[in-house]
Amino acid sequence: MRANPPELTMAMSEDRRQDLIVAGVGGQGILTISGVICSAALKQGLHVKQSEVHGMAQRGGAVVSHLRFGVKPIASDIIPAGSADGILSMEPMEALRYLPYARPDAWLVVNRVPVRNIAAYPDLDAVLARIREWPRCALIDGEELARRAGSVRAVNIVLLGAASGRLRLPAAALREEVANWFSAKGPSVVERNLAAFDLGRSAAGM
Repeated sequence: MRANPPELTMAMSEDRRQDLIVAGVGGQGILTISGVICSAALKQGLHVKQSEVHGMAQRGGAVVSHLRFGVKPIASDIIPAGSADGILSMEPMEALRYLPYARPDAWLVVNRVPVRNIAAYPDLDAVLARIREWPRCALIDGEELARRAGSVRAVNIVLLGAASGRLRLPAAALREEVANWFSAKGPSVVERNLAAFDLGRSAAGM
């Protein structure tokens, strides 16, 4: 039996598990987001299951990761339709693609900047309007915040920061794992990614 820190027990007390969809297109750092969350959850003593589809990454195709973590063992790594607690999407159309997985009270954190990887990409204003109809949503300009943090490559960490207040993990644990994840690339890269995390968190009102 795993011993959980007091802050974790409080964070997970309302539900034994949190189910999360992380979506986007190839090259947007979906797997980095998933890796940071999974590592942070494991270090908090949680059970974790992850499933991902990323075979189209080099062609800008859809990438999705199912993350499930909680205080008790988890049988399946696939989130059933209608049961995800949250959707973190790096791309607005991909957020709509995975809405059928969301619970009615689920939260959405979505990068408002599109990746027009298909000729028939729908009208962006209509896509964003549909997202805004969701009762609990945060639309984030991830690219602008990443530029402010000093790295246009850190959009995914901006979105992770924006979602951090909705995850049942201590924000400090997620932030520490961001630092660990990029530590091999040097202090300046770590600093920029931590700034991206903090800016995303502030943008989401956390």
